[in-house]
Amino acid sequence: MAEARYKQLVDELAAEIRDGRLPPGTRLPTHRKLAERHGLALVTASRVYAELEAMGLVSGEVGRGTFVREASLRMGPGAEQRALPADLVDLNFNYPALPGQAELLRGALRQLAAGGELEAILRYAPHGGRMHERACFARHLASRGLTVESSNVLIVDGTQHGLAVTAMALLQPGDVVAVDALTYPGFKVLAEAHKLELAPLPAAGQGPDLDVLERLCARRRVRAIYAMPTMHNPLGWVMGTSRRKRLVAIARRHGLLVIEDAAYAFLADDPPAPLAALAPETTVYVSGLSKNVATGLRVGFVAAPDAWVPKLERAIRATTWCTPGVTTAIACSWLEDGTVERLESQKRQDASARQAIVGEVLAGMGCIRHPSSYFAWLPLPEETRADLVAAALMREGVSVSTAEPFATSKHVPHALRLALGSVGLDGLRSALGTVRRVVEEQSF
Repeated sequence: MAEARYKQLVDELAAEIRDGRLPPGTRLPTHRKLAERHGLALVTASRVYAELEAMGLVSGEVGRGTFVREASLRMGPGAEQRALPADLVDLNFNYPALPGQAELLRGALRQLAAGGELEAILRYAPHGGRMHERACFARHLASRGLTVESSNVLIVDGTQHGLAVTAMALLQPGDVVAVDALTYPGFKVLAEAHKLELAPLPAAGQGPDLDVLERLCARRRVRAIYAMPTMHNPLGWVMGTSRRKRLVAIARRHGLLVIEDAAYAFLADDPPAPLAALAPETTVYVSGLSKNVATGLRVGFVAAPDAWVPKLERAIRATTWCTPGVTTAIACSWLEDGTVERLESQKRQDASARQAIVGEVLAGMGCIRHPSSYFAWLPLPEETRADLVAAALMREGVSVSTAEPFATSKHVPHALRLALGSVGLDGLRSALGTVRRVVEEQSF
């Protein structure tokens, strides 16, 4: 009988939340009061809230209680990127583009059509790419401070695919992977799909707390660490050389695989050497051309030690067999003729201009950001709920992300991650002004 009442109560509360009778931000009764009100055992009342939380309808906060969530803003692992209304300003996803990039593509397609390789690019390629294409990406990596042989570079369908084949090839279900407490949501999706256990590392200045990593490795069998040492997403840090060397030393001492995500590294001017350059024998370096060129290009690359290349090639075969010949040919052409280098320089300038607007419009609000990144992290004042702010901004025509998609620890901070690269400069200034006004209104 108690089991039937428990399920009935879950259904009743879920219906009240979905039809708006319990609006977002409503504080629900404590577990004990819920149990008393409905004649349940305390453990059963806790199960009710746990099931509602698993459904994405409520969130529990230590010391504060259980609150109704804004379901329409759910962007956690596994959530799909949805088409946005034309009049909605998108500060949620980054797809930075510069004027004239469409013309670049038209020119590249004309050049490709006039060349003599059309038959070749319409056939299957080796799983990691043709050797002359891999050599092209190896030269590109050398300009980033990472010298590798062509045979150690594999071409993939974007950075996300590179991370996926790395997880598939080198990790096993149940493996413990150390990650930042705030990290790239796409890696959280991979971890869920591959049944990896993520162990969060709190931030400590410009990087993760390596003392916590040491203690974690001492008490648990950690298999890998996923890191973004150059232009961390979402906090924008660039780890210094000494911290990188210490991270590498810990990885070597405990036998950790290092997965280095460099998707946004191009935005940092003269950064320290990549982790893969400091520890090539234990690091897989993953990046792509989505942010520095175009999100629709879907060409990425992985650099790995000799022993892991065959495993990665098998994972590429199991997922996409090989990268599309047309986009790979265009990517190599743009790498060789300097187009990618030119776009990267222009986008660093563009990102800096956008950060200047952030500094002006959100002055005094405690934004955490890098001066040439395409995102900003905005912690909210105490007692201000991120889901309510995001819901209010959505009603104002501005889409933002809360901290939830980025959080790997149980504690999810009340903060907004603002993507700066998907709207014009005037639109960005106006949207950030709306963010400031709404946050201030919600803080009283």
